Order: sequence, then C-alpha cells, then structure tokens
Amino acid sequence: MKTRIAIGVSLIVVALATANLLPIHAQKPINQSAHAGPQLQTQPPILDAGARLNPLKIALLHWYLADTSTFVRVGSQPYGVCFDGANIWTANNGDNTVTKVRANDGEVLGTFKVGGAPYGVTLDGANIWSSNQADSTVTKLRASDGTILGTFSVGRGPSWMTFDGADTWVPNGPDNTVSKLRAFDGKTLGTFTVGSSPIASAFDGANVWVTNYLSGTVTKLRASDGTVLGTFTVGASPLGIAFDGSSMWVANRGDGTVSRLRASDGMVLGTFSTPDGPYGIAFDGTYIWVSGDLYIFVLRAVDGSRVGYRRLQSEGIAFDGAYIWTAEQGGNAVDKF
Repeated sequence: MKTRIAIGVSLIVVALATANLLPIHAQKPINQSAHAGPQLQTQPPILDAGARLNPLKIALLHWYLADTSTFVRVGSQPYGVCFDGANIWTANNGDNTVTKVRANDGEVLGTFKVGGAPYGVTLDGANIWSSNQADSTVTKLRASDGTILGTFSVGRGPSWMTFDGADTWVPNGPDNTVSKLRAFDGKTLGTFTVGSSPIASAFDGANVWVTNYLSGTVTKLRASDGTVLGTFTVGASPLGIAFDGSSMWVANRGDGTVSRLRASDGMVLGTFSTPDGPYGIAFDGTYIWVSGDLYIFVLRAVDGSRVGYRRLQSEGIAFDGAYIWTAEQGGNAVDKF
C-alpha cells in the first residue's frame, strides 16, 4: 500500500514511521465474507452477555454488551470516526472523501470530497474538520450539508484532531508539532512542539493531550496558550486517546496495552492488557472501548477490568450517546454496536 504522508527528505525516517501506521494495519487479513450482501446487515454478537452497559440506555434497548451489531458501507479505507449529535462521519483515506451516516438507522446521507488521504475527523459543534495527510491541510465542512467552508494549511501529516470549545488542535507527525486553529475562520493561533511523531489528541476540559507515537509518551498542553504542562511515559507506540471525565486512556499499539493516566497530574493509574495491536479508544459513559487488529476490547472505566470483547479488525472509534461505531478500513465500512 502506498505511503499516506507526503514527506521531506530531511525527515524521511521519522515521517515514514508515522505513515506506516496505516499500511501495516491495512495489510492485516480480514474476513471479507462478513460483508457480503446488502449495505446494512447484522452480525452475531461475541461480547460477554453478563456485563451491563450504562443503565440509562435501557430505554434504547441497549442494556447488554451482547447486543447485535450492524455495519454500513462508506468510502474507501475509513480511519477516523466522529459524531455530530445526529450523524456519524468517517474519513475515507483511500478515496479522499468523508462520509455522513445517519446514526439512528445507518442511512448514508452523503459523501463529500476533501483533501488528499484524509485520516481524522472531528466536530467543532457545527462543522466537521478533516485532516488531509497527503496535502498537509485540514478541511472544514458544514455538518448540516457537507458544504466546504475552507481548507487550511497545517504541518505535515496531520492526523487525529480534537476541539477545545473554541479551537481545533491538529497533531503534525513528521514535524513533531501540534497546530492550534481558530475554529471560526481557520486562522493558525500557534504551533507547539511536542514529542516524536504526534498522532492523536484529546481535550480534558482545560488541556489538550497528544500521543507521541515514536516517543512512547503523551504531552499535556494548556489549551489557552499551548504551554506544555508535562510529558508522561506510557506504553510503546501510543496512538488513540480518550478522556473519561477524570482520566486519560491511551491505546499503546506497540505493546498491546492501554494506559490510564490521572488527568490532573499525569500519574499512571494502571496499565491493562489489550493484545493484538490496540488502535483507537472511546468512552461511552461507563466503559472504555478499544479497537485493534483482531479484537474490540471493552474495559470497565472504574478499574480497567475487561468485561467483553468482539473479534473485529477496526481503527477509529466513536460513541454516539447510545452506540459505539468503529471504522473498518479493510471492509470499507463502519460497524455499530
């Protein structure tokens, strides 16, 4: 598979290390037979039936982890996933598009062209932002209809972004930086140096956290001015990151673990086994969901204990308030649990 990040000669080694996250994952074998048939269909559950989800979901008939799942065809090689309050959006790395899917019934509402090799998508409250790795740009689309509102230059290889309530933060892997863009007009408000090959980010209500893939660390920056408040060691090759209200959870792709850090000071509160290449991570209000090469693992947020799993290769992951959605780039689909 072709390299997904345009790189400069002087930093070719670092850039390729970041870019290779994509082709290495994509070359894993996948059971394509699971995706024969119509656009939307069900698959049998493999999650532990005894573990319960958030009790607030009982009215949505989503009480047990053993609920069935559905999948929806989207664009080519989806990676990033986000929720806009009503719809799921995917960044389709293979065909330079983003797809909008209605969350309640899985109907595809539109597929829209963006920049080259989109990787991450995030919501700013009204608009969707796509990070375009091949172009070193981000595209802003109106969530209501997919109209492009602007395309803005950032650092090289932009990846998984986060929104802090006013600004969009973009990790630039080959540059070892994070760009802060004003969401209103895309103006760059600052570019801040972090660890080696930053790849994903999350907001904790006051600070932005960035996973540094080649450093085995996460960096905490004050959202107001980009001041680095700390850099903390986690597992090998940290990728996905999520906030649960008090802790940051980090998927360590290189050693098959998930780290839990106290958001207030970065102290590691636990390290939990999630073998087979953990990738993305999301919080559903009660549980931590971890996507990866062979399985989706479900961990109890209060103590990190594993309460369920499902055999599925997946990448980006997001929660829509009732269900978990994962991007399955090998099947050009998103799965809903």
